[in-house]
Amino acid sequence: MTAQDTPELSNRVIAARIWREYLQPRRNRLAAALLCAVAVAGLSAALAYVLKPAVDHLISDPQPGALWRIPLLIAIIAVSRGVFQVLQTTSINRIGNGVVGDMQLRLFGRLMRSDLARLRGAHSGSYVSSMLYDATLIREAATSGVVNYTREFLTVVGALVVMFQLDWPLACGVLIIGPVSSLFIRRFSKKTTKAAKGAMGETSNLSTAIMESLDGVKIVKMENREAYEEGRVAAVIERRQRHLIKGSNAKAMAAPATETFGALITAGVLAYAGWRATMGQMSAGDFSAFLAALAMALQSLRQVANLQTVFSEGFTGARRLFAALDVEPTIVDPVDARPLPAGDSAIALSHVTFSYGADIPALSDVSLEARQGETVALVGPSGGGKSSILNLIPRFYDVNGGAVTIDGHDVRTVTLASLRDRIALVTQEPFLFDDTVRANIAYARPGASQLEIEAAARQAAAHDFILALPEGYDTPVGEAGTRLSGGQRQRIAIARAFLKNAPILLLDEATSALDTESEAQVQAALERLMAGRTTILIAHRLSTVKNADRIYVIDKGRVVEIGAHAELVQAGGLYARLAKAQDLDHVPDAPVLEGDA
Repeated sequence: MTAQDTPELSNRVIAARIWREYLQPRRNRLAAALLCAVAVAGLSAALAYVLKPAVDHLISDPQPGALWRIPLLIAIIAVSRGVFQVLQTTSINRIGNGVVGDMQLRLFGRLMRSDLARLRGAHSGSYVSSMLYDATLIREAATSGVVNYTREFLTVVGALVVMFQLDWPLACGVLIIGPVSSLFIRRFSKKTTKAAKGAMGETSNLSTAIMESLDGVKIVKMENREAYEEGRVAAVIERRQRHLIKGSNAKAMAAPATETFGALITAGVLAYAGWRATMGQMSAGDFSAFLAALAMALQSLRQVANLQTVFSEGFTGARRLFAALDVEPTIVDPVDARPLPAGDSAIALSHVTFSYGADIPALSDVSLEARQGETVALVGPSGGGKSSILNLIPRFYDVNGGAVTIDGHDVRTVTLASLRDRIALVTQEPFLFDDTVRANIAYARPGASQLEIEAAARQAAAHDFILALPEGYDTPVGEAGTRLSGGQRQRIAIARAFLKNAPILLLDEATSALDTESEAQVQAALERLMAGRTTILIAHRLSTVKNADRIYVIDKGRVVEIGAHAELVQAGGLYARLAKAQDLDHVPDAPVLEGDA
């Protein structure tokens, strides 16, 4: 199931899921926050009610002892209310940040375990947007929104109780206006939801555009396209701002509408109270307390109007985030999966067909084998399917037909962890993490000792240049290893493979991007790494595959020739033409054939 196939969830289902997965584990702290909200609401109502004796007993009809008793009572209520507000806020902050952290971690975990096909089809900008933007919106709705809504709702209830105690006919008149106000609030909420959806989509587009421009900054500068990229990002920002402005306008309109209703209600209360006062049926204390309770209720209603937009944005964000979380990977361990047994490491592809999509065939009826300890080379024109073959062995993708086996075990029947533990991969552009040299070499074996790490580096001809770095093995390599040269990055990747010591080695054009001197050093290191291992390598420099035990020529997704170098040259087929194009017998390092995609 893809994110697009996921049915849109109702608000009720989303709320239940947020509770079950994120809030229930924090229910004790959430209950404490809600109790604090109840206390704040009750104390707010008490603060309004105490104005009646304050006015009557201190101003209208002063009474002995009221001068200190009533102000002290107001101070106690106010301080208590402030304490509960602080406790509520600190509890909510802890719950909210915990919820966001859980969501971000789960989304990142899902991203790391997603199928490679899905990752290739979706830009990482959308994931960044969900992790940073959507998760924050959900936090506001699920924590601050819920607790503050409870507090403001109970404050309205408490204010109404006070008003009914003071003058129930007047309170009934005020209460009639409530449903009309809620209709306006609901209308603004719908506008906010629509604006939030648009803003979230454009936020993903903005993340994508920025990351894409930064990733390709060399090309941008070389082609003098800075202004174009600025314009492209500016267009996305403008579209996003339009949605944000619409949402902000909806929020801004909700508050004045509520305030207008409040002013109308207040005018009516003043007229009614004036009439009751002329009849001698309402004291100054009653009027002051009623007006304070009314003002408190109206203020809480304004907060409720704002919280409606918070909930709308939160539900919208939750739909996007859960749609990403609910996409299940297809490359998983089968129910009856067993670890790949230790032993030989013979690889075989039997009548394999594979495509990246319904309209993108990559391999057709491909059969090949690499026996224990053999070196098998894949050569051929760019886009012929060589990298696709390599991707099927560690199950980055699954075949559509046929089988890939290791020692006779179909790779789809063994656990992914045990399969990938048996394989080391070195690619044309080795990836290094923004960490130290030591951490990058030991990535596959984080518990390796310094002696083991140094031994692997020596085997990869990397030890000497590592010692020459400012901090030796503790030198940070920079983002994607940018502080190192291409040859240095490649040798660290080879050292990583040496340390892993896997019996199967996959080499995807591991020397194609290097200069002659670096290539010689890397090639020597690779020969040491290949010794005794079952190796399948892709190479566009045919000089690097002359000594392979067997060469498979791949063209248009099929095996078109098989044999050793000399046999294939004599056969006069595609391999012979490629060798002639590279003047292989005369200039081993002649111009190269483009690599596989």
